[in-house]
Amino acid sequence: MSTSKQQASAPRLALPELLIGIGLLICAGAVAWQTLAIPVSPLYSKVGPTVFPYITMAGMIVLSLLLILAAIRGGWQPQEEKETPTDWKAMGFVAAGLVANLLLIQPLGFTAASVIMFVLVCFGFGSRHPLRDALLGLVLAFAAYFGFAKALGVNIGAGVIENQLNALLGAAFSGKGG
Repeated sequence: MSTSKQQASAPRLALPELLIGIGLLICAGAVAWQTLAIPVSPLYSKVGPTVFPYITMAGMIVLSLLLILAAIRGGWQPQEEKETPTDWKAMGFVAAGLVANLLLIQPLGFTAASVIMFVLVCFGFGSRHPLRDALLGLVLAFAAYFGFAKALGVNIGAGVIENQLNALLGAAFSGKGG
């Protein structure tokens, strides 16, 4: 009888969680593969352009192994969460937001594509205030755009909005200098 009780109480393999751990391990492999492709000059003595990707890869490997171990032990989700059905409509809105961003960033620019994505993702998470979401998305997109474009000098997709705002800011600051 104790054998059947032990089998009944033994944790079962949590397949979805196992797949997440394996997926993260595959992503770590992709990071390793791409990091090996980074050209490294012999002028770098110890710290070169591959240090942080290798640190990231090591962290991903550790996390993926911990996730796989947790999945083998029965998973990390409580039983109540495992029994909750997936809201495919909400997931569809989130996926639509990501796809919209991917398709619209080139023709519209980073800001417009990000605002559309933000509104769709918020709707997927249950928000029913699209104007508020669009305004918040606009503030966050401007902060991200100017953080990357102006502070870091990284072009992340200037479109009509960004070009107009850059022209406006350029005119405002050039007028003060003279």
